[in-house]
Amino acid sequence: MIVEPIYERVAAKNQGQPEFLQAVKEVFESLEPVMEKHPEYVEQRILERIAEPERVVMFRVPWLDDQGNVQINRGFRVEFNSAIGLYKGGLRFHPSVNLSIIKFLGFEQIFKNALTTLPIGGGKGGSDFDPKGKSDSEVMRFCQSFMTELQRHIGADTDVPAGDIGVGGREIGFLFGQYKRIKNVYEGVLTGKGLNWGGSLVRTEATGYGLVYFVEEMLKAQGKSFDGMTTVISGSGNVAIYATQKAQELGAKVIALSDSNGFVHDPEGIKLETVRRLKEVERKRIKEYVKEHPNATYHEGFTGIWSLKCDVALPCATQNELDENAARELVKNGCIAVGEGANMPTTYEGTKVLLDNGVAFGPGKAANAGGVATSALEMSQNSMRMSWTFEETDAKLHTIMQSIYEQSSTTAETYGYKGNLVIGANIAGFLKVANSMLDQGLV
Repeated sequence: MIVEPIYERVAAKNQGQPEFLQAVKEVFESLEPVMEKHPEYVEQRILERIAEPERVVMFRVPWLDDQGNVQINRGFRVEFNSAIGLYKGGLRFHPSVNLSIIKFLGFEQIFKNALTTLPIGGGKGGSDFDPKGKSDSEVMRFCQSFMTELQRHIGADTDVPAGDIGVGGREIGFLFGQYKRIKNVYEGVLTGKGLNWGGSLVRTEATGYGLVYFVEEMLKAQGKSFDGMTTVISGSGNVAIYATQKAQELGAKVIALSDSNGFVHDPEGIKLETVRRLKEVERKRIKEYVKEHPNATYHEGFTGIWSLKCDVALPCATQNELDENAARELVKNGCIAVGEGANMPTTYEGTKVLLDNGVAFGPGKAANAGGVATSALEMSQNSMRMSWTFEETDAKLHTIMQSIYEQSSTTAETYGYKGNLVIGANIAGFLKVANSMLDQGLV
C-alpha cells in the first residue's frame, strides 16, 4: 500500500479536522492505482503537497448590530492550490463554519475545478456569521468588515470568491461594493454578481441545472432519462430549486424538498412556483408549503426524506446528510441514481452502500461543478467586457457537464473501475493538477 501511510501522516498533522480528513481519505483511496503507475508522484510527494494548503488566512470580523452592540465573528480564506489557475471557490456564512469545513471544501474544490476544463485552482472561505434573522443593515455591516480584511488577499488574477451557503446576491453585492470602495478598481473579483454590474446569466441556475445535466448523462448510460422518474431532492435553496426546475422540464416528478427542520412530501409533484415564492421572496420555512397544498404533508427532521420511494435522489442540502442507513433505504426502495448537488452530502459509508448495490452515483466534485464552471464563464465575460445570452451560457454549461461526465467515466474504465464515477472523477481531476505541479517545480 502506497497511499495509506501517506494518509496517516496527513491525518497526524490535521487532528481535530474530521470533515477535511474525510475528504482527503476519500480522494486518496481512489489514487492507489495511479500512484502505482506513476512513481514520480510518490518521489515528488505530490499527495502530501496537494493536501497542504498553499495559504490559510484566518481573521477577526468585528461589526455592530442594530442595537449598537459589538459582535465578533471569525473569517477564513484557504487558498489551497493554484497549479492550474487562480484560486476559485465560494464563501460560506453559517454558524457551523470552522477551519476543518473550509479546508474540506477547498480541497474538494481543487479537483472539481480541474474537471471543469477551465483554468481555475482551488480555494474556499467564509465565516461563522449567521445571516438568518439579521437585517439588511446588519448583513451589510458584517460584509463590509469581512471584506475590509479579505481584500488584502484576493483579486481578479489572484483569488476570485463566489457565494455558497448563506452568501447569495445580497451578500455578494455588499462584499463587491466594499472591495471596489477600498481598492478603487472595477474588476471581476467576485462571481455571482448582479446582472446590472457584471453578473452572468445562468449563474443563479447553474449548480442545479448542471447537476441535472450530469445525472441525465448517468441515466443515458443505462438507456434511461429523467422522463417519468420519481425524484426526491433535499434542500430548498438555490441548488435544490433549480435542480427541481430542470428535472421537471425533462419530465421528472419531484415529490419532496426539505430544509434544516424537516421536509415536505407532495405525491402529486412539488409546485415549484410556491417554493420559489416562499424561499426567494418571503424567506419562509419549507413547512409553509403545506398550508397552500393540502395534499402535501410536512415531516419534522430532514433525514426521513430518504425513506420516500424514488427512482432518483439528489442531495442538495449540506455535508453528510445521506448516511449508511439512508443509503440502504434508497436501495431498498429501488433508487437507480444518486447525484450530489451539495458538497460531500453522502457519508463514506453511504457512498459504499450505494456503489456496492449498483446505484449510479455522481460525486459532488463532478455532479455539482456547474456552479463554479459558470462562475468561471462569468470571469471570462468580465475580462472581455461583454455578456453572453442565457442560451449561449446554458449551452456552454451543458457541454461542460457532459465533458465532466465523459472524463469521469472514461478515466474510471481506464483504471479498471468501469462505472465508478467517484474513482473516475478523483483520478481525472488529480492527474491534471498533479502533472501541472510537476511541471512547475517544487513550489
